[in-house]
Amino acid sequence: MPSNEKELNCNLFDQLSIIEEAQEIAKEENAEKTLRFLEMKKRQIERKLYQKPPLLIEKTE
Repeated sequence: MPSNEKELNCNLFDQLSIIEEAQEIAKEENAEKTLRFLEMKKRQIERKLYQKPPLLIEKTE
């Protein structure tokens, strides 16, 4: 489990990169069903990445 928000964001950006690479292959193969699935997963990841307030709240004590 990520220990801080920066680490979590790095993981989410890595996931987005994988999705985008898979989308390129799916486009080349005209795999419409796969493209729809990848787009849904991309939106889910972006929702986590850009949510307000942040996913993790840093303790400043």
